[in-house]
Amino acid sequence: MPYFTTKDGCRLYYSTYSFESSNPVALFLSGTTQTTLYWGAQIPSFSKRFRLVLYDARGQGQSDLGSGDLHLQLHVNDLKALLECLQVEKAHLIGISHGARVALAFTEAFPRMVDHLVLCSMGMKTNERSKVVVRSWLEILRVAGLEAMAWAALPVVFGERFLQQQHGMLNNIVKAIVKRNNRQALIAQLEAVLRYPSLTSKRDNWYPPTLVISGADDPLVETNDVRNLADHYRGRHEELSRIGHSIPAEAPSRFEKLVLEFLSTT
Repeated sequence: MPYFTTKDGCRLYYSTYSFESSNPVALFLSGTTQTTLYWGAQIPSFSKRFRLVLYDARGQGQSDLGSGDLHLQLHVNDLKALLECLQVEKAHLIGISHGARVALAFTEAFPRMVDHLVLCSMGMKTNERSKVVVRSWLEILRVAGLEAMAWAALPVVFGERFLQQQHGMLNNIVKAIVKRNNRQALIAQLEAVLRYPSLTSKRDNWYPPTLVISGADDPLVETNDVRNLADHYRGRHEELSRIGHSIPAEAPSRFEKLVLEFLSTT
């Protein structure tokens, strides 16, 4: 298994696909509780046109938590160090939820290292519902553990149609969440998220082409707020009907088509 070790000794798990080619690089950033396995459905199509990088951020999946406190800039530093280790000077960044927040913070810090930016399931600001949801997951984790937290998360991170269609698979989804996460590491992640700074109104004069994708049935982000995010970064906004927070899992074909078409633009 490939691991990259940061300067402070934290091992980060990553995987690459089609790196023997000379294609552009596309890097996927996962949301909270997700791992590199989350992007499995996208690998076949994307790897035909891009060199792919997937990785577990600190405290996620097979990566270490590290010894210090988690914070947004630490994730940004880790991503930059990983790209430098892989000798990648510029990449397309594709992030969902927490991964989108890291991707945006990285782009604000190093805009010239980003070719195209895709942000899924995030808005210009964190609404009060989202803050309370994260706090509730944190308290459930502390009191009742991972399985209880996973069940509490399902109706928030998935839309109604997905829950209906996958009703018979929900037990397996919960088991996968439990298997792929560590309780203490997830507690540290959620505590860090609650401390993240708000997005500022600052924007570089030059910014990479940006696509913002949201689900119409996502209770964690508000449509107007997503539009504000897209407008602020002079990007394009696409809202998917009958889709919740977990866009690539709920609508893999629509997500794939949108992103591949967008990445082909100059």
